[in-house]
Amino acid sequence: MHPNFSFATLLVFGGITMAYGQDIATGQKLFRSQCGICHSPQPGRNIIGPSLFGVVGRHSGRVANFHYSQANLQSGLTWDPTTLDRYLTAPQQVVPGTLMSFPGLKNAQERADVIAFLATLQ
Repeated sequence: MHPNFSFATLLVFGGITMAYGQDIATGQKLFRSQCGICHSPQPGRNIIGPSLFGVVGRHSGRVANFHYSQANLQSGLTWDPTTLDRYLTAPQQVVPGTLMSFPGLKNAQERADVIAFLATLQ
């Protein structure tokens, strides 16, 4: 897939369907500046946070050799685009007790772009 490829995804929020055009290249830049301090896009490379390689579709708390909080281990979440969107908005509200101190991305377009980039990490 070309790094500047854009596509639209439908996300459902409380019964309301919203479409966001996603830009993978912008998502990669945002990942580097907002997420890359703690998370690696490379498989098996955990930093402060777990590797996010293969995160889309993965169950929470499932990266080998990473020490998760009990809150994350017991959340029962699957990191699909809708769940990632909610989590990236306000991590502590979605998983109370998470050790992730990131305050969240409040801009919906930025979240959509980061999620589009994360979906390429397979």
